[in-house]
Amino acid sequence: MNDMNQTSLGISTSRAMVGAAWMVLAGVAFAILNVVTQWMAMKLAFPTASIAFWQYAFALVFSLPFLYRAGFSAMRTNYPWRHVVRVAFAALGVEAWVTGLASVPIWQAIALVMTSPFFIILGARLFLGERVGPARWAATVAGFAGAMLILQPWSVSFTWAALLPVLSALLWGASSLITKNLTGIERPETITVWLLVLLTPINGGLALAAGFAVPAGVTLGLFVLAGLLTVLAQYFLTLAYTVADAAYVQPFDDLKLPLNVFAGWLVFGYAPTGYLWLGAALILCASLFIMRNELRREQTAV
Repeated sequence: MNDMNQTSLGISTSRAMVGAAWMVLAGVAFAILNVVTQWMAMKLAFPTASIAFWQYAFALVFSLPFLYRAGFSAMRTNYPWRHVVRVAFAALGVEAWVTGLASVPIWQAIALVMTSPFFIILGARLFLGERVGPARWAATVAGFAGAMLILQPWSVSFTWAALLPVLSALLWGASSLITKNLTGIERPETITVWLLVLLTPINGGLALAAGFAVPAGVTLGLFVLAGLLTVLAQYFLTLAYTVADAAYVQPFDDLKLPLNVFAGWLVFGYAPTGYLWLGAALILCASLFIMRNELRREQTAV
């Protein structure tokens, strides 16, 4: 009986479970944010560079309570250039992502951005020295295969604009690796606030270069919502990397696919073709498998 209680307690408090939960919550927030962003880009024809600027400008406003609660100490860091490089990658990734959403359906963009785990796991092995075992590699390959089944890049319907989410995946992967590196030496509040503070001026410069646009009416309300969702999603993502290895939690990012497919169908009427559900099943099974494997490994270590 005691062994059973200890096992249950170990599962409930497992860092693997907590990391997976934060990553899934981040995926939910990002799915809603993607719908809002694509609506403004495709339905309201708002300039994509200005979308990126206003989204993160309002996110910065919503991040002010973090600064107030933590004081100016939330901005203190001994590694400013790591934050600058990390945010530069993130800003370029945002631009590529928003531009991609203006050109392709949500489900297709998400399928392509799911190549990010491949870049992150490879980078975690090369630059962070994390151990990437067979289970993690298998889960990543399965998730990538699922994405390719959904995308079908060999079909006649494939467009080069769909490669923009791949570019954003590469850039965000690089940013995520630096984030993981910083989680061992910085607080989550510091990492989140630096991201929001630096993204606003960088995106502002890009928006000015492309033709600055000012929101009003419904568009203004949508940007307020987008800003709030951005803060929540980024904070959940940081917490996920704080409690578990980057190579472990990243495959759970694939779970956002069915959420975005449903959102795209509900709001835009997008009906994915091809092997969508087969690919989604591969992604889901891979994520569940690696979570179970991680839990077993943690229990064995205890």
